[in-house]
Amino acid sequence: MRMTDQEYFRSCIAKERHLAQLLGYHHIEECYESAGKLWDNNQELPQWTRDWRACGPLMSGYGIAVSYGHDHPDGQAQGQTAWDFARMGETVVHFSDHPSRDRAVMYGIVKELIFLLEHGKVARPA
Repeated sequence: MRMTDQEYFRSCIAKERHLAQLLGYHHIEECYESAGKLWDNNQELPQWTRDWRACGPLMSGYGIAVSYGHDHPDGQAQGQTAWDFARMGETVVHFSDHPSRDRAVMYGIVKELIFLLEHGKVARPA
């Protein structure tokens, strides 16, 4: 079952908060006046699951590759709907679970980086 927009928004914030903690931010808060923005003291944290300007540097900085696939049993592409999911290492995101393909890929990059950091597969920042 697909999440509501509000649930999806909250899940993005939760992933961003989790990643921020793993990247060494310690005083993370969300203020009511700035819904959807996380802050570490007076520094606004990047919106990694929602903005390519924030997510792109994660992808290139940690070498996260994206590949695409489809769930069609015959393996035949069907126009623009040919790709049903994206894979980033151990993480697979299905486009149907997200508002757009871009948002799915950004979410998957963040999810994969969390996995890599938690399992010691990449170095945590100093």
